[in-house]
Amino acid sequence: MKRYVTAVVGATGAVGGEMIRVLEEQKFPIERLVPLASEKSAGKTIEFGGEEIKVKVLTHEVFAQEKVQIALFSAGGSVSAEFAPSAAKVGAVVIDNTSHFRMDEDIPLVVPEVNPEDIKLWKNRGIIANPNCSTIQMVIALKPLDDAFHLERVDVATYQAVSGAGATAMEELMEQMKSLFSFDFDRVTPRKFPHKIALNVIPHIDVFTDSGFTKEELKMINESQKILRHKTQIAATCVRVPVLRGHSEAIVARFSKEVSADEARKALKKAKGVSLIDEPRQNKYPTPLLASEKDDTFVGRVREDIYDKRVLHLWVVADNLRVGAATNAVRIAQKWIEEN
Repeated sequence: MKRYVTAVVGATGAVGGEMIRVLEEQKFPIERLVPLASEKSAGKTIEFGGEEIKVKVLTHEVFAQEKVQIALFSAGGSVSAEFAPSAAKVGAVVIDNTSHFRMDEDIPLVVPEVNPEDIKLWKNRGIIANPNCSTIQMVIALKPLDDAFHLERVDVATYQAVSGAGATAMEELMEQMKSLFSFDFDRVTPRKFPHKIALNVIPHIDVFTDSGFTKEELKMINESQKILRHKTQIAATCVRVPVLRGHSEAIVARFSKEVSADEARKALKKAKGVSLIDEPRQNKYPTPLLASEKDDTFVGRVREDIYDKRVLHLWVVADNLRVGAATNAVRIAQKWIEEN
């Protein structure tokens, strides 16, 4: 089997570290791992394959110097904007986890379980975009239902873990929880979020636009339409909740034909990347703790609408650091290898 020199840009971050874990767990065909980060992380080491590998400084020249063939980017949109073209220029395929390239018409936006055929478009600019974490799990759950019954509209409310905002957000939640037990909570000043996140929910992720929707909500709308290849009506309300890891979504989906919950379950059971857990009377349904550090998208609470026979309600949960980022990126790379 051919092996590839693989770089991870942002190797010391939460998602970059998860990418490295997934690469090792999946036994990805790596000839040599090249962990890259900013100058402040230079000299740090990461463990991979039983070895300690020194983190190198990200430069425009390093991709040619290291003969990189696959580059996984997760270091922020401005970093991808500056350095991804340099990797692509020397022939590497770039799989970018930021939002910077997602809506570019000539760059494929890929979830391998949904639109693997779009990977071939990587040759346009040498870049494949990884969608938003909440978008990924939603389209994985909706794709088999769309194929069977044809989606017309989706209304979704998300319950997003703090890890979606990075390691500092996770630290902030933990610090606030500790302050509860030291009776210091009243004096806590939020830093990462506009309000305290402990014992709270915040209906505000990213900045608000003139439409009243946040950028996070518009990402879910626009990205899902691009991936599913049709202009399904979508409305999203994105909410931050005091969970460390794992995003949840309450989805209301309307189809062009009548649909039963039993038919939907059959379609979901056959779907790649989906685990159906739907026995609510036995308290069996997806939760963030259940989904943590797993690579499937979990679906439950599948039920027909009381009033409209074309409408289904479902509950979707996935690990945002894996399914919503690292695992999807590695799966794209695996599919790219198959096709090339």
